[in-house]
Amino acid sequence: MMPEAVLKKAAAEMLDYEGSGQSVMEMSHRSKTYQSIIDGCSALLREVMQIPDNYEILFLQGGASTQFAMIPLNLATKTGKVDYVLTGQWAKKAAAEAKLLLGEENVNIVASSADKTFSYIPELDKSKFNPTADYFYICMNNTIYGTKFPEIPDTGDVPLVADISSMALSQPLPVEKFGILYAGAQKNMGPAGLTVVIIRKDLISENVRPGTPTMLRFKTHADNGSMYNTPPCYSIYMCKLVLEWIKNEIGGLDKMYELNQQKAKLFYDYLDSSKMFKGTVEKGSRSLMNIPFVTGSDELDAKFVKESTAAGFVNLKGHRTVGGMRASIYNAMPIEGVEKLIAFMKEFEANN
Repeated sequence: MMPEAVLKKAAAEMLDYEGSGQSVMEMSHRSKTYQSIIDGCSALLREVMQIPDNYEILFLQGGASTQFAMIPLNLATKTGKVDYVLTGQWAKKAAAEAKLLLGEENVNIVASSADKTFSYIPELDKSKFNPTADYFYICMNNTIYGTKFPEIPDTGDVPLVADISSMALSQPLPVEKFGILYAGAQKNMGPAGLTVVIIRKDLISENVRPGTPTMLRFKTHADNGSMYNTPPCYSIYMCKLVLEWIKNEIGGLDKMYELNQQKAKLFYDYLDSSKMFKGTVEKGSRSLMNIPFVTGSDELDAKFVKESTAAGFVNLKGHRTVGGMRASIYNAMPIEGVEKLIAFMKEFEANN
C-alpha cells in the first residue's frame, strides 16, 4: 500500500500541480517545473538515505529485472568474473542473466539456500569469495521467501552490489559499504515504473562490455541527469511525495525502522505462540517486510485465504513456489493493519 497522506496530496494536485495549470502527467520533462520535481526527489533521497557525494542517483526504467543485465554489462569488465549469493527467485534470475552474458563458468555461486526452499540466509565462507571478481551480488531482502540478510557481507575491495527492491527506505543503510544499491520502486518508494540506482561514481565508466546498448550504460544516464530519454515522470513525482512523508511525517529512516521492527515483532511473536500458524523462515534470517506463514494443511491454508479475502485482507496468498500465506507489511502499512490481521487469525484459529 501507499501512505494515505501521499495519495491525498497526489489527488489534490492531480489536475493542477502548484499553480502550473497542468498535471504532472501532462507536463514536459524538459520544463523548469518538472526539473524542480526530479531535482527535489534526488536531493530528498540523498538526505533521507544519507547518500555520500561520491555516489550518483539514477532514475531509470525497466524494473529491477533490467538491472540483472545492466550490472554485468557495466561492471564485469576487468576479469569478467563475478560472485553471486542465491537466496531466492530474484537472485536466481539475476545470476541466470549474468551467466547468459558472461558465460556460466564466470559466475561463481558463493552460497545458496535452495536446499531448504530459500527459508534462510546461508553462512558465507570467505574462502569461496573470488578476490578478483568484478563485483559481489546479493539480494538483501527476499520478498517471496521472507528472508533478509542479517548483516552486510564484507567483500573487501570487490564492489558489493545489492538489490534492495523490497526493503528500500525501511531502515538506515550504510551506503558507503556498497558499490551499487538498486530498487524497483513499487514496494516502499512509490508506484511501479521507476527503478532507482545508487552507484559509486568510480563504477560509472565508458569501459563497458562490447556491444552494450546505449540505454543500458550507466554513463548514458549519469551524463544526462536521468534525462537521456523521457523518464518515468509521474513515478518520480510520487517517489518525491513518499520521501517527503518519510522525512516530515515519520521523522526519517531511524523512526521508520523502529516502526517496522515494532510491526514485525508483533506478528512474529504471534506466529511463535500460535498452535495453528507458523512462520516458514529460520529466526536469524527473518524479513521485516515479508512474513510467510502456513497452517501445515493445504485445505486450511486455502480456507484461510478465502475467508481472509472475504474479510477485507488483500493479497495474503503466498507465492506459488512456497504456498501458504504471506503478509507484506511495507512502510505504509500502519500497525493497526497488523493488529487486525492477528485478531482475524486468532479467531480463525479458535474456529478451526
